[in-house]
Amino acid sequence: MKDYFYGWYLKCQSKNDTVAFIPAMHKNGGRESSSLQIITDDDAYNINLSAKCFRKDCRNIFLGKNRFGRNGIRINMDSPEVSVKGKIDFGPLTPIKYDIMGPFALIPFMECRHSVMSMRHSVNGKIKINKKEYVFENAIGYWEGDSGYSFPKDYLWTQTAFHGGSLMLSVASIPFGLFDFTGIIGVIYYNGREYRFATYLGAHIMELRDRKVRIRQGNMEFEAGLIESSGKALNAPVNGQMTRSIHESASCKAYYRFRIKGRTVFAFRTDRASFEYEYPG
Repeated sequence: MKDYFYGWYLKCQSKNDTVAFIPAMHKNGGRESSSLQIITDDDAYNINLSAKCFRKDCRNIFLGKNRFGRNGIRINMDSPEVSVKGKIDFGPLTPIKYDIMGPFALIPFMECRHSVMSMRHSVNGKIKINKKEYVFENAIGYWEGDSGYSFPKDYLWTQTAFHGGSLMLSVASIPFGLFDFTGIIGVIYYNGREYRFATYLGAHIMELRDRKVRIRQGNMEFEAGLIESSGKALNAPVNGQMTRSIHESASCKAYYRFRIKGRTVFAFRTDRASFEYEYPG
C-alpha cells in the first residue's frame, strides 16, 4: 500500500489521572516517519521522529530505546515540547475472543482497521511528564490499535473502565466502493463475560446525534453519551500523513447504559471516560 499508518493506543487510568500513549508510524508518497503522541487529562503532546526509530514485533512497538507493549511501557524521551520519563508494568491482558473486525478483516482495501489487544489489565508504575508525576498503583489499562491509510471522515469512539468491567465502542462512516455505510464495532467486558456489538452481527443505529449514540443488536441495547468534553487536539492520518486534527477527551464526563431483554444490566455516569465525537453538529 502506497500510503499507510500503523499505531497503538495504550491507556493507563487511575482514580485521579489518565495518560494514554500513541506510538505510530506513517507513510505518504514514499516518505516515512514515526511519532509518539501523549494525552493526559490536561494536555496533549506530539513528538515527531524518524522512520528509523520505529520497530515492531508481535509484543512491542519500539521507538528507539523506548518500549510500548505487552509487559508495559519503558520511556525516556525529550523534545522541545515535552520531557517524559518512567516505567509502567502491565499485568495479565484480557484479549477479546476474536478479531473485532470479524469478516471485514479479510477485505484488503479497508480505509481503517481496528484491533483490540486488551480490554482490561492492571497498571503499576510511575511516569513523569514535564514536572508532573503520574503514579499508577493497581490502576487499569486498555490497549487497542489502528492501521490503514486514513481515519474515517465521521466517527464516534469511546472507552472507559468501570467497576467489574471495561467497554469500547466505535461507530464510523465507512467508504465501501461507490457507497458509504455506518459501521459499528464494540465490546463490553463485564463480570468476566464478553458482549460484542458489530455490524456483521446485526447491530444497527437507533439514534446518533447530540454527542450520543444508541445501538441495538438482537435483544441487547447499548447507549453512550458525552456529557461534558475536555477535548485535546491530536494528529490523525489522512492518506498516511498525520495532517488531520481530531479532539479526544482522555478523561471526561459521559454516561453509559446496557440493557438485555429490556432489563438494565448497568447504567452509570463517570468523569473518567475517553471520548471522541467527530460527527458534524
